[in-house]
Amino acid sequence: MSKATTNRRKNFKEPTTAASVTAPIAGKRTRVRKIKKPHDSENGRGAEDIEDLLRFNGDEIAVMRVSLLDWYDRNCRDLPWRRLDSDSSFRCEEKGSSEWKDLGDEDEERRAYGVWVSEVMLQQTRVATVIDYYNRWMDKWPSIHHLSLASLEEVNEMWAGLGYYRRARYLLEGAKKITEEGGSFPRTVSSLRKVPGIGNYTAGAIASIAFKEAVPVVDGNVVRVLSRLKAISANPKDSLMVKKFW
Repeated sequence: MSKATTNRRKNFKEPTTAASVTAPIAGKRTRVRKIKKPHDSENGRGAEDIEDLLRFNGDEIAVMRVSLLDWYDRNCRDLPWRRLDSDSSFRCEEKGSSEWKDLGDEDEERRAYGVWVSEVMLQQTRVATVIDYYNRWMDKWPSIHHLSLASLEEVNEMWAGLGYYRRARYLLEGAKKITEEGGSFPRTVSSLRKVPGIGNYTAGAIASIAFKEAVPVVDGNVVRVLSRLKAISANPKDSLMVKKFW
């Protein structure tokens, strides 16, 4: 067990039971609950509000946190956007990668920029495809300042093959906006949302990974996991459903 994992376990009260968290995944028969829709009457279909269904007690939260972080430390992949630079080594267990050490402002902004670029590239694109594009991008524009000096033609040329070119244009527009406003990378979800092309998910990813802001990040995978934990009948591809989970 890694030192990081051991420290995490010390920070949580030992739960009295994990049955209510693990039962749906472990195969125990659990009643699947439906979410109340706008046209449902209060007692008409026996449906429940999602806010009520998604409540977890302290013991459940402790179990999930430790389990998820332990799994990550054992299984996380060595990906370039998880390093500060291409020369740095990466070992999940040794570094306790789910518990990033404190960084200076400059390194935090480098990480924020890398997370931003990777999150945009990974939208509707496989990780294996993105890796080479990400490395080439960061070699050419290693900081938000470098990117802000690029032309749209240069950015589109670098992006060729990834598709959805609007994503590349938003990266360039966002870099120019941040640079024009002083060059300091936004550090909170509320300020990140003001940057062109940065939505709730990307803002949450940047703020939480780079600046340690405790904010939610919800996508189809999160909806699937929470739905299974609470035995909720939910379509993870339904945009309205994803909004409810936020």
